[in-house]
Amino acid sequence: MTPLLADIVGLTGSALFIGAFAYANVAKSLNKAWFNLANLVGAILLLISLSVTFNLAAFVLEAAWAAIAAVGLVLAIRAKKPSPLQGRGLGEGNTGRPRLPTPSPGSEAGPKGQREGEN
Repeated sequence: MTPLLADIVGLTGSALFIGAFAYANVAKSLNKAWFNLANLVGAILLLISLSVTFNLAAFVLEAAWAAIAAVGLVLAIRAKKPSPLQGRGLGEGNTGRPRLPTPSPGSEAGPKGQREGEN
């Protein structure tokens, strides 16, 4: 790869970083999958550009950035997938057992089933 091509690849990665950062700061709701994908691709492009003109500090930064973005992307994709149990009453906190009534305040039974204050 020529130094010029490495610069173009690196600048493209930088543009993805800047675009993702701007998006994260102005979006009303963040699409974590797209945000992390842009960061991952940007980091990979910068790592490719570093293969021509190596810089250890930049390499460590981009490798860490890529790893964090990859984990974030996996988590974002998993969060979007519905559980196979959803919609069937399973996996939604419903155990299938009836709920026991919750005592109302002041109705706690004392000794011999008497309420507090009763003799």
